Amino acid sequence: MIHKFNNFDIPNLYYFEAGNYFTGSRKKLNFRIDSDGKTMQVFTWHGFLCSDLCEKEETNSFPVTADGHKAMLEWLEEVDKHSPE
Repeated sequence: MIHKFNNFDIPNLYYFEAGNYFTGSRKKLNFRIDSDGKTMQVFTWHGFLCSDLCEKEETNSFPVTADGHKAMLEWLEEVDKHSPE
């Protein structure tokens, strides 16, 4: 199930516990979340390139826990606030 949180459609914690990755965007901000089931590695970029070809701009990592999931969503919201329109 995907939950709407601060304008981002992010899968729930179970999705990342299973070791899945997720890519998404909001306006001009793009992001990718990679999970190994224990840690979520997140990076952002702007532009039209795919995540494999882009230059990473902001990076952060979070534990795959309820608190880590919430912190990741809050971090993405903060990055989005500072993104060019």
